[in-house]
Amino acid sequence: MGILKQLAEYLYLRKKDPDQPRTQWMKYMHGMNRISLIMFIMAVLIIIFKLVILPMFRG
Repeated sequence: MGILKQLAEYLYLRKKDPDQPRTQWMKYMHGMNRISLIMFIMAVLIIIFKLVILPMFRG
């Protein structure tokens, strides 16, 4: 499976593959990956806000 397809599944942008085996440990792994991906996106947005948007208003 491609990286972009997996990211789309983590962010609920794409339906999961019904043929893929579903085990409890896979659910845990995907849940932790989803949490870390969301935290990373939030951190990038905060850094962009601090480095780009705030200096524009302090001008």
